[in-house]
Amino acid sequence: MMKFLILGGNGFIGSHLVDRLLAAGHKVRVFDKYEEHYRKPIAGVDYRFGDFGNRGLLADALVGVNTVFHLISTTLPKTSNDDPAFDIQSNVVETIFLLEQCIVRNIKVIFVSSGGTVYGKPLTLPIAENSPTDPECSYGITKLMIEKYLALFKLLHNLDYTIVRPSNPYGSRQNPNGIQGAISVFLGKVARNEPIEIWGDGEVVRDYVYIEDLAEGIYRAATKPTESRIFNLGSGTGYSLNEIVETIRTVTGREVQVEYKPKRTFDVPRIYLDIARARTELDWAPVVSLPAGIAKTWEFVMGLQVI
Repeated sequence: MMKFLILGGNGFIGSHLVDRLLAAGHKVRVFDKYEEHYRKPIAGVDYRFGDFGNRGLLADALVGVNTVFHLISTTLPKTSNDDPAFDIQSNVVETIFLLEQCIVRNIKVIFVSSGGTVYGKPLTLPIAENSPTDPECSYGITKLMIEKYLALFKLLHNLDYTIVRPSNPYGSRQNPNGIQGAISVFLGKVARNEPIEIWGDGEVVRDYVYIEDLAEGIYRAATKPTESRIFNLGSGTGYSLNEIVETIRTVTGREVQVEYKPKRTFDVPRIYLDIARARTELDWAPVVSLPAGIAKTWEFVMGLQVI
């Protein structure tokens, strides 16, 4: 049994990681700005509340911890370019403080980076961990900066760390009324009998991974000894938005209205991940198919009182 701290543990990904750690019998502490939106606090979980930039509260939350999962980001890919200075200050600078604290306390860091934005436009597909990294938004740049500081602090201070680069996660407890997460947002629209908006012709291809599969991959990255430090976690398959819509039609049995909008210049046409390294070193692979995952997500969306 180990003691884990999840920074951002009340969010979409973090809440499922809480479930996975508890199922394995570990002690779990959560540090977040807000309570979970879709369920009540879980008995036995040590909840701490505060802003990531509150260094005193963050340092207190690290006491007695073996491993910390860093899932917090103060920005989104779509809007990060609006204020790059804020992105750097609130994410990179505050993460450096976190890493310094982990060095002093001998805490392992699991950093949840990005399996899309750090790569930019891929030269080859599927995209592997050693592919070029050319982010086209501040969000991706700050994620990559943190990755580089982790490597630097390993070199200078022997900081133990692992980086995971997830593709696009979806599933229960993802906000169907938000602006991030195409599958959940699409399902929310369908549940409310609203048209789905797609920018471009719908042929943009992305990699989608069901949330429970992702949580399992993050857990294994934290608990299995590996040679590598960076792991892609995705389905390893690309799906177009039109294919997603067609699957939603099949799963829900509803007529889906689609409104196609002008193409956005910053959208990468095609990207999906090579997950061979995770298969080999983590003995991990996603087990939930796209139709099954969409069905599970649809069940969650239909169960919400707001729908």
